[in-house]
Amino acid sequence: MKVEFYRHGLTEQDIARVAEVLRSPFLTTGKEVKAFEEAFAAYLGAQHCVGLTSCTAALHLALLAIGIEPGDEVITVPMTFIATSNAILYVGAKPVFVDVEERTGLMDVASIEAAITPRTKAIIPVHLYGQMCDMQEIRRIADKHGLAVVEDCAHAVESAREGIRPGQLGDIACFSFYATKNITSGEGGAAATNSEALATKLRILRQHGMSASAADRYASAYRHWDMEMLGWKYNMSNIQAALLLGQLDRIDGALDRRQAIAEKYEAAFARVEGVEFPIVLAGGKSARHLFTIWVDSAKRDQTLARIQEQGVGVAVNYRAVHLLKYYRESFGYDRGSYPIAERIGDSTITIPLYPKMTDEEVEYVIQSVTQAVLS
Repeated sequence: MKVEFYRHGLTEQDIARVAEVLRSPFLTTGKEVKAFEEAFAAYLGAQHCVGLTSCTAALHLALLAIGIEPGDEVITVPMTFIATSNAILYVGAKPVFVDVEERTGLMDVASIEAAITPRTKAIIPVHLYGQMCDMQEIRRIADKHGLAVVEDCAHAVESAREGIRPGQLGDIACFSFYATKNITSGEGGAAATNSEALATKLRILRQHGMSASAADRYASAYRHWDMEMLGWKYNMSNIQAALLLGQLDRIDGALDRRQAIAEKYEAAFARVEGVEFPIVLAGGKSARHLFTIWVDSAKRDQTLARIQEQGVGVAVNYRAVHLLKYYRESFGYDRGSYPIAERIGDSTITIPLYPKMTDEEVEYVIQSVTQAVLS
């Protein structure tokens, strides 16, 4: 049997919606993007949503919008995809890492205050694997020290913790619609905020800093535009939005299926010696974006290869960012700086988790992983 690491859940209706856009005269940011932004904001319970080309773009523009400048410091975690810390570098600031919790991989909020300096301007918590960080404590610390909070929600569209949703306590929440995400447009992202001023700035920044979008300029009588600030080319297209709209309608049903698969994995792997996995905290709702297991780090790559040999797709989410070549050479990081993130990065294997998986495929993944770990 072959079980791909991921299979998207696009339907014929999704494809037809895209085809309708392709037959229209307007492909860039227009009415479909506006419809998605409104629907996504409503789903999150946010006041504003800005459609973008990626979560990386969202993080970059979010930092610009809140005023992060060269020489500033932004606190985040090394257990994440490189986009989180790279976005800090894009604005000329310095990423300052804190370690993560041993059982979840989430930001260790008890480590934040020790990392704050006079140059610290913001915190980027990463809601890992679909589970949210302790946003109440992060917001308390941020308010105490006058810091902004930008949430990396690339894994967390459906998440909640103690009744709090992504974006409710952060200044800006950043989302990904990359090819393997719970809803996908191949590439895509969004930023959500309850601040009208920040939303307005994000909309200007996503289109070169221009005062009017293409839809504004061409929908009726032509209007001249000005360049209000230095911006980037990060606007979502109608094609991407058309793909997302139908998936948003199905998002909760898809989560139910991923939840059922994850529970099967947890029940099975709890009985396998040598396999651990992140816990899901009580009082929270995980988006169940990824299911990762932790194995003996000395045998991780060998175990990963054995799983692949059985025809099961795998990934590593993630190697600790501070140990990657660029960060080691640029900032002098070495092993021992953030031991929990390092342990997770050295031992993690991500296995398939998506709604299209059949029960037979789920059982085959369990069998393949168990055999690979125990052999």
